[in-house]
Amino acid sequence: MNKDLLNILTNSNKDIDNQKLMDYVAGKLSAEEAHEIEKLLLESEFGEEAAEGLSMMNDKSHINRLVYELNSNLKHQLEQKKKRKLKRAIKDQPLWLMTILIFLLLMVLCYLVIHFYLNKA
Repeated sequence: MNKDLLNILTNSNKDIDNQKLMDYVAGKLSAEEAHEIEKLLLESEFGEEAAEGLSMMNDKSHINRLVYELNSNLKHQLEQKKKRKLKRAIKDQPLWLMTILIFLLLMVLCYLVIHFYLNKA
C-alpha cells in the first residue's frame, strides 16, 4: 500500500499501525493479529469508532481511495488556511509601517518645536 495513503492518522494513533487497521478491516490478518487489533481498538474510543465505520462500508476496495481523498482534502484545506494567514499578515504590515512613520514624524516635529523655542528665548 502506498505510504501516502496511510498518513491520515499518523500523529493521533500511536498504538495501532494504520496498515494493520486497513488489513484488519479487509480481513487479511490472522486470528491472533485480529484479536490483538480488537483489543487495542477497545482501549481507544476513536479507534473503535473508526473500525466500526470502516467495517460498515459495503465495498472495501474503495477504502484506499477514500483515505487518499481524505488526506488530499486535508492537505488542501491546510494550505488554504496557511495562504489566508500569510495574506492577512502581509495586509497588516503597512499599518505598522504607517504607525512607525507617524511616530517618527511626531518626534522630529517635537524636536523642531522645542529647538525653535529654545533658540528664540
